[in-house]
Amino acid sequence: MRVGLLGLGRIGAFHATTLAAHPEVDELVVGDADEVRAKEVAGRVGALVGDAFQADAVVVATPTSTHAELILRACEAGVPVFCEKPVAPGIEETARVVQAAARSGTLVQIGFQRRFDAGYAEARRALSGGEIGDLHRVHMLTADPRPPAAEYIPLSGGIYRDCHIHDFDILRWVTGREVESVYAAGSNRGAAFFAEAGDVDNSAALLTLEDGTLVTLQGSRYNGAGYDVRMELAGTRRTLAVGLDERVPLASAEPGVAFPGGEPWPDFGTRFEAAYVAELGAFLACARDGGPSPCGVGEALAALRVAEAAELSRREGRPVRVAEIEQVAA
Repeated sequence: MRVGLLGLGRIGAFHATTLAAHPEVDELVVGDADEVRAKEVAGRVGALVGDAFQADAVVVATPTSTHAELILRACEAGVPVFCEKPVAPGIEETARVVQAAARSGTLVQIGFQRRFDAGYAEARRALSGGEIGDLHRVHMLTADPRPPAAEYIPLSGGIYRDCHIHDFDILRWVTGREVESVYAAGSNRGAAFFAEAGDVDNSAALLTLEDGTLVTLQGSRYNGAGYDVRMELAGTRRTLAVGLDERVPLASAEPGVAFPGGEPWPDFGTRFEAAYVAELGAFLACARDGGPSPCGVGEALAALRVAEAAELSRREGRPVRVAEIEQVAA
């Protein structure tokens, strides 16, 4: 296959390495607004610099503001496209992309990489197979060891849209349930640029699923122990935890307990490296053989609706039903 890649920032450069090494990729064509960076990455991985759309499939890792336009361009050209989240900054534009993708019939996959992580996949299998029993409670956590750059925050959409949207997507995927309502909060304990942008650096939320299951969610931009991402599912038969491995950045206060003993995860790229590779492999297989997208634009819209409900709840200090947000995109 001839594969195009647009955007060569941190995640784009990682994708370039993955694609160049993939046995299905005969030729990789890369592009970036920074021509010097494009040539540097191309030289390092053995790619060409050129028109990424002159390919059998295209991967988009450009800034958020360009995603919708590039997905639509791929759909018009009938070129299978993988795009990093989010599809677009807002609900209405995302909904328009969903409709355009459906009309075109073009393969579109959005980059929610946790769906390809072994732990989350096992949790989904165990829950659907009845091993956990009736699910009563879920706890989720996403905590970064250090904050993003100050200039990124005003453009990020806030912690619920930028960070926790991954939690909302994987919650739906693992449980097979929709979120009915959200009650979210946040606080500013770190640098002033979060508050100046109308954002928070620590977050907490209570979500209720459509069947009454309660979900608690926590997040932070300042988790000094390391990168911590976990999901706990408690049922009538068993409690199962994703992310509870030797590298989880935790320490026990109990005497004689040595777990965990590994070096804490330093960042999301290291923690989910295998998942990033797997999701691109799945995309290339679908582009080659056909079949449904592992994570279509509609899935991204559903996660964004929950994120919008969470942000609205945080700002207004009240529970918000996701149905309020669904009406916006109707």
